[in-house]
Amino acid sequence: MFRAKGFFVHNRPEFPKRAVVTAGRPSGNKGPKPDGNKGLHFGHIAGVFVPADVYARFLRDRIGPDNVLFVSGTDCFGSPINEGYRKLVEAGDFDGTIADYVQMNHDAQKAALDAYDISLDIFEGSGIGLSGVKQHEMTDAFITRLYDNGWLEKLSTPQFYDAQAGTFLNGRQVIGRCPVQGCKSEKAYADECDLGHQYDPVDLIAPKSALTGQTPEMREVSNWYFELPRFHDLIAAHIEQVAGMCGTRRVLVDEVESFLAPPIIYIQEKFADDFSAIEAELPPHSVLPAEKGKSSFGVEFASIAERERAVEVMHAHGLRFRTGKTLVPFRLTGNIEWGVKAPDLDGTLPDATVWCWPESLWAPIAFSQAALEESGRDAADWHAWWCSDDAKVYQFIGQDNIYFYGVAQTALWQGTQTGHEPRVDGTGDELRQTTLVPNYHILFMGKKASSSGAIKPPMAAELLDHYTPEQLRAHWISLGLGVKPASFSPKVLDPNANEKAPDPVLKESALLTNIFNRIARSCFYTAQKHCDGRLPLGGPSEDVRAACERAVLVYEEHMACFEMHAVMAQMDEFLRGINKWWASESRTALAEDAPEGAVEALLRDAFHYLRCATLLMHPIVPRGCELIFEHLAIEPKDGSCTTRDAGFFNWCHVFEPIDFWATDEERAAGSKVLEELPPRFDFFEKHPSQYEDMA
Repeated sequence: MFRAKGFFVHNRPEFPKRAVVTAGRPSGNKGPKPDGNKGLHFGHIAGVFVPADVYARFLRDRIGPDNVLFVSGTDCFGSPINEGYRKLVEAGDFDGTIADYVQMNHDAQKAALDAYDISLDIFEGSGIGLSGVKQHEMTDAFITRLYDNGWLEKLSTPQFYDAQAGTFLNGRQVIGRCPVQGCKSEKAYADECDLGHQYDPVDLIAPKSALTGQTPEMREVSNWYFELPRFHDLIAAHIEQVAGMCGTRRVLVDEVESFLAPPIIYIQEKFADDFSAIEAELPPHSVLPAEKGKSSFGVEFASIAERERAVEVMHAHGLRFRTGKTLVPFRLTGNIEWGVKAPDLDGTLPDATVWCWPESLWAPIAFSQAALEESGRDAADWHAWWCSDDAKVYQFIGQDNIYFYGVAQTALWQGTQTGHEPRVDGTGDELRQTTLVPNYHILFMGKKASSSGAIKPPMAAELLDHYTPEQLRAHWISLGLGVKPASFSPKVLDPNANEKAPDPVLKESALLTNIFNRIARSCFYTAQKHCDGRLPLGGPSEDVRAACERAVLVYEEHMACFEMHAVMAQMDEFLRGINKWWASESRTALAEDAPEGAVEALLRDAFHYLRCATLLMHPIVPRGCELIFEHLAIEPKDGSCTTRDAGFFNWCHVFEPIDFWATDEERAAGSKVLEELPPRFDFFEKHPSQYEDMA
């Protein structure tokens, strides 16, 4: 039980001793374009990096900055990069090497992240800097461990071959329609569509070569596969275990469970007679009637191998069908030259490289190693962050990537355990399952935004021509992407916008530039006018202290469950309440007939409110909050509840008034010195274009 000074509090949420926060990896083909646009569109920043940054900043305040690693980096390999590079070179828009191309894009990505105050401890890449070195080492160790544990098999599978071009085609050099039942994607590649569905290449509908436009043929290629179907029960047990936990999002549970379905083929009712004509040639199966409102019946098999034999039969007879989601062997290697080299496990695939998605999953471990080493710590200590019971890894991802992190990664992590029997909970120096925080799609003008789709989203850098980073951060957090898809509809980019209607993006901005600014300015200017620029010591009234304690505890509960939109709603109410309180209390305390000491009491309460609001808003809008902190002129001091310094944003003394940081001299004087605030000062600024609009 914890006792805050206003009341007793039971069962406060627990946070780990150490935490890693990750935010996926932007692809190395996302960078400067010939038209001058930067290659990270707003969805990368808004949907993943800003929520991850808010949580990383909160954890640094909550458990200490030395106990948090926030890591990410450029995905330097994969067929999208090969294809993007090929097209630019052929068009005459780039004349460097593919490594130069990736480095250029990486630099642009880092600049965009920096512009939005994304506070990564490291942002390098799977082929860049120390992280690249660590990633190659980790890849070799990871795949070798899986092989030694008996979870890999070498399979010969058909791969697309362009006979006219005389070459095998990588994943992005083939395009068709997704064969997965219920998916309407027209942007389906060799074995994965743009919505993240996985399938065998032979199932791709209407494939065409991006090189020649011809229909490619299929030729057998050998690769290493991870035996994902053998982990069905482990994945099912794990998702059942986390389903009821605080912060586990419904989209995660639904998507993972959808892949636990048995192997099924779906056939439209109008082809029922064609199916009956060949049914006797199929492996043992059950026919499932079409569900209500559906136009296809199902054919269920006992194993993925039996379904694949049925697929061959149906292909041979020209029967149209779609496959359902299920667990299939997870490909680890490929034959793309530009990639992380795979270990030569049995001497038969000496030139194999690793498919970009598997190595993306363990890349954050390599980034963690590099971050530790570059900060002067031991890279070998990564086990304490990824394998310890008192540590957690929080992975912020988009909903399209749930299959990789929620299905494949769950099994891969278990596959590295010592021994051969999968189990839900590891012991000893083994990888712990991570906490996944998936967000729904952020839409643009009400429609899905994708750099490869028909609706081109704005680039992250472009938005900063119209809004400040803090305006955008606050707005994106308020959208509640953890609950549902939400639309980003900036008025300045909407050709159909009503000129008289307010800009939806600026709703949260008003809270910052009007309400929060007014509260902070009122505190400092009143102290400068009535108390010689000093804060009278003595602490707040019990009512104000209790109100702040309640705000902290509610906020903490929301953050523990990743309910950041609820945090924004709470802070909107809290700040507006403080503003209303000031309007009422200052009128009385600053009146000519106010009793002696009224101004001093007003300031003690007001600055306590300001300290609380600044602490809680810090992860979301760090620039303005840190500016308030600078004007409070507070120096860190030795903490009494931890070994770390008790800085202003440190939750070690979250319930303490500003008196706690007063120096001995200030205590003797009975007041704390404040940094002078210039006239008409803004802690939270509007974008210059917004001042022009108002004029």
